[in-house]
Parts: sequence; structure tokens; C-alpha cells
Amino acid sequence: LHMDDINIHYRFLNWRRRIREIREVRAVRYRERLKRMLRDGDILRYHGNSDEVGCFVAARPLSRRNRYFEVTIIDTGVRGMIAVGLVPQLYKLDHQPGWLPHSVAFHADDGKLYNGNTVGQQFGPKCCRGDRIGCGVSLDSDDRQLTVFFTKNGKEVGSVEIPASPDALYPAVGMHSLGEEVQLDLNAECGMEEDDGQMIVDSHEEDWGRLHDVKVTGTLLEYMGKGKSIVDVGLAQARRPLNTRFHYYELEITDAGEKCYIALGLARRDYPKNRHPGWSRGSIAYHADDGKLFQGSGVGDAFGPRCFEGDIMGCGIMFPRDYSLDGGDDWDLDVIPKPSEVQNELYASNEDEEDEGEDLEGKKVTVFFTRNGKVVGRREVALPVGGLHPTIGMMSTGEKVRVDLHPLSG
Repeated sequence: LHMDDINIHYRFLNWRRRIREIREVRAVRYRERLKRMLRDGDILRYHGNSDEVGCFVAARPLSRRNRYFEVTIIDTGVRGMIAVGLVPQLYKLDHQPGWLPHSVAFHADDGKLYNGNTVGQQFGPKCCRGDRIGCGVSLDSDDRQLTVFFTKNGKEVGSVEIPASPDALYPAVGMHSLGEEVQLDLNAECGMEEDDGQMIVDSHEEDWGRLHDVKVTGTLLEYMGKGKSIVDVGLAQARRPLNTRFHYYELEITDAGEKCYIALGLARRDYPKNRHPGWSRGSIAYHADDGKLFQGSGVGDAFGPRCFEGDIMGCGIMFPRDYSLDGGDDWDLDVIPKPSEVQNELYASNEDEEDEGEDLEGKKVTVFFTRNGKVVGRREVALPVGGLHPTIGMMSTGEKVRVDLHPLSG
């Protein structure tokens, strides 16, 4: 074997170990916890005798990319003792959120804020059936202080600063009386109504250079096309290509839609908008519906397992050790569309687009794919001019994915 091949081989083994470690951490981290509660889809119900607290802790913590959640009260039960807030992962489930140290919560029955104490402080209005309580972390938070805010029916109730902790904070719901029931929305968008009725939304649309028949809501991508034929592709392409600094990205299938025609891969920046990633040259993609790998061809090769709702698909590049981007970690800015040039072609006419990509290709790199943290396989690919951009395709009604373009950046 050539020395470069040996180096690539050992680096790939290191990558597999790294991905395996991530998977093992996720196996522990991404498991919801609940006690004296029943969960049925997005519905949480109290399941105790009213003498003891029931508590739910979500599987995933809040983060800068997913920093808000909401709870809608369906039934206040006997006493309406419903709490909404944030807690550490291993919070004791026989205590209401906000009662124990390093937790904070807004309680619906008395409108009080509980901040690591069983004695609450007057904070906002009481909440009853039909009210929507939101909780989130402000983007203004820093390394020392975390600003946690609460909303009622889309309007901010107030905020509190708590000491920042290295431990993540998880969405939590507490209940304490018979008949209490809520609807949980862990993917709610952080929007607070202004006086003019406008909504401020934490949009990640600037992350995307091209959008066709895909709606972006935060980190969620939703297919908006017709879903009738193979030309009804919805395409989302990241503004920046993968590089030596950000060389891996992931998506989670939050809704498989009718057919789960979801593709995750990489493509040149001028890739045709109505072609699934992998179908045309200058692209490679792992397709969820059949587990096949498509590399510049409409015919796929058997590659890995099929993917379903809840699965996390990943794609990355192993760059050669001597690889450089003209002395920097980012591509020259002249090959990256400026923010004002984002092409959101949602609902636009789906006219045929000629495949006029550039033929100029650089050195070979190794592209690999993962499923739920486990490496599925890899392929050698030639880098086109401008690099390979994270590119996601969807093609059937109802498909939704949540994307993390920098999952390994901490």
C-alpha cells in the first residue's frame, strides 16, 4: 500500500472510533426520562395519586440551535399544578422542576417562578386550560450567565439569569394532580409577538445558499413540493461547502412523510434544483428509502440499511493530511453566494434546469456516511471547484428533517 493510503486507513479507523464514541454518548444522553406520567405521542398525562409529583425530562437538551420549547395545557386536572422549565439531565423525578438546585421553572397554578428552591417568587399570570407556556434560552447568554425566558401564548412573561453550568439543561414538565394533561412541542420556534403583531423568528435560512420547494423553520427543513413525480424534488443546499474545519453534518428524520424519499449527501454548488442529490454528476448521496448510495447516476448501489423516522443520518469528508484551502480553513469568498443572493425558490415554477456544472475537479477525498452514529461506508470522490456542499433532497409529502451542520463543533 502507498503511505498515503495507510494514513487514510488509520485516520478512517480513528474516525470510526470517534463516531462510535458519539453514538455511545447519545445512547445514554438521548433517552427521555419520566415518572408518574404517561406519554402518548406529544401528549403527557399525570399518572399518580396526587400525593406525589410526576416529572418528564426530554431526551435532548436545549442548545443554541434548538433553544426553545412549548407546552399547551389540555386539562388542568384537579389543581392545575403544572410546571414548565429546565433541569439537569439526571434530575430527581419526584420533584417539580424548579425545586432543586440548577433547575428553573414557571408554575401554571400560581404564576410563580421557582429557581432552585421550593419557595417561588411572583413572576407572571396564572395559566389555565388552552394556555401555551414556552421556555427558552436567550442568545445573549454568555459563559458565566444564562438568560432563561418564559412565554405565555407567544408573549414574553419575563426572564431570569442563572449561573451557567457545564451541564446541559433539558426541557422538563412537572405535574401533581389527577387529570392534568398537556401537549408537548419540543420543536417549537422561538417567536415572541411584538406590539405590531409581527413575529421574531430565530431563522437559520442564512445557512442555506439554495432552497427549492423546502421551507426552513429554525433547524427544521420541510418539503413543500407536489410530491407527484421524480421532478418534484425539494432541494436544500448549504451556503458553505464542507472544509477541514467543518467536515461533517447530520440530519434527523423527524417525519418520514408518505415515502421517506429523503437523501443526504454532498453536491457541487450549481447542482440542478430538481434532481435528487446523487443523481447527477458532481454529487454523492445516501438515500433513506432504499439504503442505496447514488454517485452521479440515477442508478444506486446497495450500500447500507434503510432509514426511518427518528434515525440520524450523517455525511462527512476525510481530507488528506496535506490538504489546504489556499492557506485557510474556508473557501475563497468569491465562490460562496452572498446572503442577499439566497435563492429561496419555494413555490416557484419548476422549469427544467440544464445541467451546466463546471468540469474542473481537484484532488480526491474520502466521503463517508453514518446512520445513528455508526459508519455505514465510504467512497472516494473528486472535489469540484468550489467544494462539496451539504445537500439534502426530499420528494414526498410530509417529509421533515432537522439539520445540524456542525454537530462535532461542540
